[in-house]
Amino acid sequence: MFELMDERTLNVRKRRTFRFGPGSLVTAAFIGPGTITTCSLAGAGFGYALLWGLVFSIIATIVLQEMSARLGIITRSGLGEALRKQFSTPLPRIVTTILVISAIGIGNAAFETGNVLGASLGLQTIFASGDIPIRLWAIVTGILAFLLMIIGSYKLIEKVLISLVILMSLTFLTTAIIISPHLPEILGGMFIPSMPKGSILTLVGLIGTTVVPYNLFLHASAVHERWTDPEDLPEARLDISVSVILGGFISMAIVVTSAAAFFGTGNSIVNASDLGIQLEPLLGGWAKYCISLGLFAAGVSSAITAPLAAAYATTGILGWQRDLKSMRFRIIWIFILLTGMVFSAVGFSPINAIVFAQMANGILLPVIAIYLLWVMNSKKIMGTSVNTVLSNIFGVIVVLIASGLGLRSLLHVFGII
Repeated sequence: MFELMDERTLNVRKRRTFRFGPGSLVTAAFIGPGTITTCSLAGAGFGYALLWGLVFSIIATIVLQEMSARLGIITRSGLGEALRKQFSTPLPRIVTTILVISAIGIGNAAFETGNVLGASLGLQTIFASGDIPIRLWAIVTGILAFLLMIIGSYKLIEKVLISLVILMSLTFLTTAIIISPHLPEILGGMFIPSMPKGSILTLVGLIGTTVVPYNLFLHASAVHERWTDPEDLPEARLDISVSVILGGFISMAIVVTSAAAFFGTGNSIVNASDLGIQLEPLLGGWAKYCISLGLFAAGVSSAITAPLAAAYATTGILGWQRDLKSMRFRIIWIFILLTGMVFSAVGFSPINAIVFAQMANGILLPVIAIYLLWVMNSKKIMGTSVNTVLSNIFGVIVVLIASGLGLRSLLHVFGII
């Protein structure tokens, strides 16, 4: 009896000791080349005015990823499997399958293009190889990502790459403190929504680079590898909240440093060297190499997770085997990776392609979020763990705001507004 009590006490203590879990993967996934580039452009073009978009994105990410985590822990399955189970009749299932695969396919293909180009942009600057076209570096990056996924040694490499991204992130945070920005202006940008002229696409990009649709599929699949009991939900919620808030601070630090370096100067950002200017107060002449290394690390890491997420989502909703060595699974991630390599090699501007990827994610987000809400309110799937009224209110608000901004950005692109 005393041994049983000791074991229970030990389990309680373990639950009270915070450790980073799957939530850190969510943060590592959205702190990529897209975050660095989009946040830099937001600060350079609009100062602190769009910081409120990041505040909204952080809240939205926590709300949606909490639902994803709860789904994974309670059902022991991913979002794709849950959708397949929810829609049992042929027509709704077919429509849902087409919509989800299209959204994840388009979003991840665009995201993958930005990942490959981001890593390639970093390589080009690190090796000072302006004479070598970036499309060749894109092929090198794609082959590297392919080899890492095929030989199965990604876990070790991932730790190195994430460590580099964390180092770069700490650099941004330190630089943001060193430049001593005007705190009242930052707080105003965070809590007083405004949309300066021409900012709508950048704002949608900020949301798309933080609230990444494919993370909802990844997170639901990752949490049940660590947690198996509904009693673990508080720990899972703390994990995602702390991880996303830390990631949000990093994104805001990038906006702040970029605003200090570029806003109002008339200078524009066209390459990795320009992105590095914002780190010169801390790193001097090494700034461009630091940010290039960060772009490479973030790009390669994300170039691997995006195709894998697409494979998990697709195999789940089609009812296929979710095995890394399965031929169907491999065909899906290879297709996404090759799509990213092809579009990278076509000759798109790296900065423009990266920003487009974030905007595509921001526009497609409501589709996946609506399906997540649908599943989270299904007693057939969730039993007694369906969404509370408060969760639904927050979820609907997130969907409405994301839908409104996405629609407005499309109208802007087509010249209607």
